[in-house]
Amino acid sequence: MLSRIVAALIAFGPWGVFLLGFIDSLGIPLPATMDALLVLVAVKAPQRAYFTALMGVLGTAGGSITLFLAVRHGRRLFLKGEPPPGRRQRFERWFDRYGMLTVFIPAVVPVLPLPLKVFVVSAGALKTPFGKFLTVILLARVIRYFGEAYLGILLGADAQTFLVRHIWMILGIVLALAGAAYVLIGIIDRRRERAV
Repeated sequence: MLSRIVAALIAFGPWGVFLLGFIDSLGIPLPATMDALLVLVAVKAPQRAYFTALMGVLGTAGGSITLFLAVRHGRRLFLKGEPPPGRRQRFERWFDRYGMLTVFIPAVVPVLPLPLKVFVVSAGALKTPFGKFLTVILLARVIRYFGEAYLGILLGADAQTFLVRHIWMILGIVLALAGAAYVLIGIIDRRRERAV
């Protein structure tokens, strides 16, 4: 049944991609469907590739924002007061420091065993500033979806083969960037501590 729904959304073209992205980011997993679809559109209809990528970005951003806000407001309804000190507060401090990096990596990398929704839920529950969350989601999705559209146009039918063949290199580059960001955050934190 799910494959029929996906096929129906694809038939609507870029607007179907918007809905597909929204549904996937809202919490109904459709692994790699969006990525394969963007590459396919870029190969078969290059003139629509970037508009389709834009609709994918807007759809996934909309779904992620909806999930983020639902968790944020749901937390207010179900939790009264602040949590007791201990492990939970340590996780909150860690997420406040590195959390947006954990949202960025699964949002930008097509294949990763880290479900983005877990980090979107964490960001919502832990009161991450909305502007910061939105910036990270949009930046990651623009890089990913417009990059896939570009590869589809550039490589044509060989685009999916290229992605499959080089996924570990792409993952390595993203993890290296994440590591560099982690080190940079540590350096900034140490300078702040010295200044105080």
